[in-house]
Amino acid sequence: MTALVLRVGAAFLALAEVVGGLAIFGLAVLKACLHPRLDAFETWRNFYRVGVKSLPIVATTAAFAGATAVIQTGHNVVKFRAYEVVGWAFGYSVFREIGPLLIGLMFSGRVGANNTAELGTMKVTEQVDALRTLAIDPIDYLVMPRILAMVVMMTLLNVIGDVFAVAAGIATSKFMLGVDPYVFWNSFVEYVTLTDFFNGVAKAAGFGVAIGLVSCHFGLNVKGGAIGVGRAVNASVVASAVGIFVIDYFITYLLK
Repeated sequence: MTALVLRVGAAFLALAEVVGGLAIFGLAVLKACLHPRLDAFETWRNFYRVGVKSLPIVATTAAFAGATAVIQTGHNVVKFRAYEVVGWAFGYSVFREIGPLLIGLMFSGRVGANNTAELGTMKVTEQVDALRTLAIDPIDYLVMPRILAMVVMMTLLNVIGDVFAVAAGIATSKFMLGVDPYVFWNSFVEYVTLTDFFNGVAKAAGFGVAIGLVSCHFGLNVKGGAIGVGRAVNASVVASAVGIFVIDYFITYLLK
């Protein structure tokens, strides 16, 4: 019984340490946002690394998400011959939930993990300490460009992903359900509103903030050399996924 209490207490303290560290780090980033000093080269490098290089995998993920959403509704559509609701069911589910969530998780696994590994390596090789020695704030030089790139590119990638999802949904409904593209499109534009679209965009921006803060926090707090970098990457991916679902819940509740 004592051992169980000790394990529960240790887990609670570890969780409190992570949450508290993220809160303090978030306040430091918020303070830096009041007087941003971004390095142009580092900012554009992160925009390319985070956004452009993520486009192929995001487009693929979005296309399969759109096709899957159509297939999921296919059984009932064929059963009740309710072909006119395919576009609505597809757009509502993909724009609000499936698209942002899948793209966010993919973004976290690819960009967030890479960012944590990069910053963690800089930390254990004392490059971050060297920046401080040169009177360069790591928050301004390393963190701000990354978070800005993640928020902006996550939002844009979600919009581009919606386009690929719609194209894949139309193709899937045509060749697998026999739904005419005009019927699909007419149902889509009639029942799916801008509110549904902006709901997904808001979630994508929130996911970008969460992934950026979590990945930078774990990267800059690595301890224990190369092994510590591996642990930080694992913790970053898990914490980012939890953050994504928490933000998804609150945005869904607020924008319902």
